[in-house]
Amino acid sequence: MNYLSAENIAKSFSDRWLFKNLNFGISQGQRVALVGVNGSGKTTLLNVLAGKLPPDEGSVSVRKEVTIGFLGQNPEFDEELTVQQTIFGGQGEVLDLIRDYEVAISHADTSAEKMQELMERMDELQAWDFEIKVKQILSKLGIHNLDQQIKHLSGGQRKRVAMARVLIEEPSMLILDEPTNHLDLDTIEWLEGLLSTQNTTLLMVTHDRYFLDKVANEIAELDNGELYTYKGNYSYFVEKKASREEMAAAETEKARNLMRKELDWIRRQPKARGTKAKYRVDAFEELKEKAAKKTAAPQLELSVKTTRQGGKIIEVDHISKSFGDKKIVDDFSYVFKKKDRIGVVGPNGAGKSTFLNMLTGKLQPDSGTIDAGQTTVFGYYTQDELTFKDDQRVIDIVKEIAEVVEMANGEVITASQFLQHFQFPPAQQYTFVSKLSGGEKRRLQLLRVLIKNPNFLILDEPTNDLDIITLNILEDFLLNFGGCLLMVSHDRYFMDRLVEHLFVFEGEGKIRNFPGNYTDYREWLKEQDKNAQETKQAAPAAIPEKKQEKSEGKRKPTYQEKKEFEELEQQMGKLESRKTDLIEIMNAGTTTDHEQLNAWAMELEQINEQLEEKEMRWLELSEIM
Repeated sequence: MNYLSAENIAKSFSDRWLFKNLNFGISQGQRVALVGVNGSGKTTLLNVLAGKLPPDEGSVSVRKEVTIGFLGQNPEFDEELTVQQTIFGGQGEVLDLIRDYEVAISHADTSAEKMQELMERMDELQAWDFEIKVKQILSKLGIHNLDQQIKHLSGGQRKRVAMARVLIEEPSMLILDEPTNHLDLDTIEWLEGLLSTQNTTLLMVTHDRYFLDKVANEIAELDNGELYTYKGNYSYFVEKKASREEMAAAETEKARNLMRKELDWIRRQPKARGTKAKYRVDAFEELKEKAAKKTAAPQLELSVKTTRQGGKIIEVDHISKSFGDKKIVDDFSYVFKKKDRIGVVGPNGAGKSTFLNMLTGKLQPDSGTIDAGQTTVFGYYTQDELTFKDDQRVIDIVKEIAEVVEMANGEVITASQFLQHFQFPPAQQYTFVSKLSGGEKRRLQLLRVLIKNPNFLILDEPTNDLDIITLNILEDFLLNFGGCLLMVSHDRYFMDRLVEHLFVFEGEGKIRNFPGNYTDYREWLKEQDKNAQETKQAAPAAIPEKKQEKSEGKRKPTYQEKKEFEELEQQMGKLESRKTDLIEIMNAGTTTDHEQLNAWAMELEQINEQLEEKEMRWLELSEIM
């Protein structure tokens, strides 16, 4: 079933056509990832398809019964509303009911009659399970204070609120622009599972290659205003894109050679005979278009001189930092060595950015010392957006830092030449910074960091809004970077390629120094969980298991497995009985004690989780039985 169709759509920006005569469609169950270089028009195309921007030409049609949930790069809200009002502001009857129920529970003066009415409606619309799902989404996205006003939220918090609103509304189709930005790694993996296992219809822009590989079943590439589709994941796309570019280069070269011959014929053609060969003149014009096509995008070149590094880099000695009762860092020590390559991971709000700010001297620890060597030159790339004045152009931003730059090979070049290395051609250098795309602004911000010739690079979420091509080149540069590298990133692919060990923020100020990259760490965590489960299961075993006799076919269940199977059936029966009792009690409306109602709701949620876990184990054992 076709959900959305775009026919011959076109959109221009700043006197430049981003795309023209573009056709696109998406059907139920398709999960399409839109990729392309920064500035190619990906965000604009999403906005046109979602109905947020009108096309200059062509039309977009959506099937009548289909609803679209849209997550933009910079979500817009009513600043005066609370988080709760924003998330539950949809038109769905169930959503409105859950919102009213949550508000009623949070106010002690709600009448018994009102609570009774709301609970009856919750039962009538079967909203209890949906309420549990809503709480899970809010919990996974780290949204706890529902009474906070939108105007007091950070950029990352606003993005997560927008994500929660879209997921809770359960639209027929999702259009997501950079959904993994501002999410921690655990949340990204949860979202990955949510979008890839359900019958989701999805169109997204993302540069997280692991996420893209796991979720997408089709890639659409926007390149020079044209859309190329690839049926498969990211790995398949990389292979087929290379083949397409080789064929395109060969066709363009062939067209140029043929055009030289045709141009010679056109010039020699007598005017009187021009009408007799009109078809050939028309064909020449088409040939001219083919020959003028770009065969490859200009390559970003990252190559800057690294300031010489002495024996002493940074010595961190027993530092601690707290904000009120919350411990960020508790008695942490580390001596940085030459060519250290360290990743910093942990949940949002754990204090990763605070830690980086302490290392660079922007914040002071409550206790302990941070002593940087005399030759240590920091290059600090932050999450903060690039600041600029309305009348500043691209080249002005660079000249604020330096007029000339020394490259890795000793060559000294001008700021303008350095901009060209970063894919900012001379014409674009005099463009106002406000006209750049989000990814182009991030690239300019990175340029300002590297122009200082640092030998200790600190990167806080460097992959946000950068296109995949730029990410690949940045990775190659960082692999060959001669100084120290310390970075926070939610991009697992990027992290795996570049870091050799991790600082893991585990909460309560504890930082674990883990030897290995992010994938190594996740495997280690799984092994720890597995060992803990085995220990837990082995603890009550009073009777030793008999050695299993080798036999062909299915093995016989052990005594402990038979016993566990019987106990599971009893436990599941008790849980089901308690669940039924709870639902009946809540529906009866015999109490208006809000604390008691909350306690029952939480117990119901825990029972559902326990039942799911025990049912999975029961199914495993039933196979053996």
